[in-house]
Amino acid sequence: MKILLTNDDGIYSPGILSLKQTLKSIGSVTVVAPDVQKSGVGHSITFSHPLRVRDVHLDGGFVGYGIDGSPADCVKIGVREIMKEKPGLLVAGINIGANVGINVLYSGTVAAAIEGALLGIPSIAVSLEISELPPDVQSAAALTRDIISSIITREIPKGTLININIPLVPKNEIKGIKITKQYSGDFDERYDRRTDPRGSAYYWLAGTGWPEEDVIGTDMHALKGGYISMTPLKYDLTDNRFFKELETWDIEY
Repeated sequence: MKILLTNDDGIYSPGILSLKQTLKSIGSVTVVAPDVQKSGVGHSITFSHPLRVRDVHLDGGFVGYGIDGSPADCVKIGVREIMKEKPGLLVAGINIGANVGINVLYSGTVAAAIEGALLGIPSIAVSLEISELPPDVQSAAALTRDIISSIITREIPKGTLININIPLVPKNEIKGIKITKQYSGDFDERYDRRTDPRGSAYYWLAGTGWPEEDVIGTDMHALKGGYISMTPLKYDLTDNRFFKELETWDIEY
């Protein structure tokens, strides 16, 4: 099996480097990832300047292809130009930091998996919850390989991707896997206002803590409980429940 591996933390991230090594036991891995950190860029694509592709080597070995674009760019150019054919699987990650709840709308990692699904490729996004301690990406990579080995024997529906989040607990303390829904509530967000030497104000996004609300059955609830969450996501954003009601509205123009 040919596997396209990407992320939004950049091609030098320990998450993608560890995952590349473990996925080699499943198939042939091609890494196409941003050449710099691209967290939070969502599903943006580049059309205002040409994309540059360069070979990336570490410790004398070839890692993959670094792209001066977004994660979605990496998937597009990886499939259409670098690999020349559709891979059998796309994996985005391991992201350093959980992608649960509405964060999936901002995440470049999840966007890469969405792009893969758009192209008709079975796609999986993988993220690891973090704290002040260095993340154990090697254990997370081994877990990811085992989960993917089970998933690839099944069929992911067209238009759907799987979003996996691994909790911040030792591997032997993970309680299991829960199939979850996306948490849809708001997160704690605030900005730190500061002043530069010239007296002008600027702002840093600071408060991104999880809300006190804890909805059973969601990705966030599973992580808090020490479970791996697996959430099926769709890129079709149509509100089908509201669709029929909207048709009944007498809208004038």
